[in-house]
Amino acid sequence: MIGVRLSLSFSYLWDKFWSFFWKRSMRHCGKDVYLRPMSSDLKGLWNLSIGDGSSIPKGSTFYCTEAPLTIGKKVIFGPHPTIITGDHRSDVVGKFIMDSNEKLPENDAPVIIENDVWCGANVTILKGVTIGRGSIVAAGAVVTRSCHPYSIIGGIPARTIKRRFTVEKILEHEKTLYPLEERLTREYLESINP
Repeated sequence: MIGVRLSLSFSYLWDKFWSFFWKRSMRHCGKDVYLRPMSSDLKGLWNLSIGDGSSIPKGSTFYCTEAPLTIGKKVIFGPHPTIITGDHRSDVVGKFIMDSNEKLPENDAPVIIENDVWCGANVTILKGVTIGRGSIVAAGAVVTRSCHPYSIIGGIPARTIKRRFTVEKILEHEKTLYPLEERLTREYLESINP
C-alpha cells in the first residue's frame, strides 16, 4: 500500500515539475491551470491556449500542430479526453495515407472550447468544432459539429440533447458570472434552437 502511494505521489510530483516548462511553451496558459504533461500526449504546444482555472487531466491527448486549440476559463475534463485539430489527406492517388504529407487548408481547423464547459470521460472533439460556453459534453461523445452555449450534447456523432438552463436561468447565471459587456443577450439566446 505504501509503495502504491509513493508511486502515485512521484507521478504527480513529476507532472508538477514538468508542467512549469510546458506551460511556458504554450501559446497562452492562464493562472491556476492544472496540467499533467508527462502522463498525457500533447502535441503542438505553440498552438495550445488554456484559460485561467482549467483542468487538463492525466491521459489527455491533444493534437494541435497545424491549427489552434483554444480552451477557455474554468473548463474541466473527465479522464482521457482527445482533441484533434486536423486530418490526414486521404485523396492522394499513388501514396499511402501515412506518406501523404501535403496538407490542404481544409485538412485542419481550429477547435474552441469556450468558458465553463464540462467534458465527460473519454470525449473526442474533432477539427473545426466550437463548444459553446456553459455546455456539457456527455462521456464517450464524439463531437464533429459545433454546439450553442449552454447545450448538453452526447452520442456518436454528438448531437444536442437539450439546453442546460431556460433562457431566464441563463440570464441569471450570466449576470452572476460575467461583466455586462460579456453577457449573452436575451435576443441571442431566444434566436438559437437547443
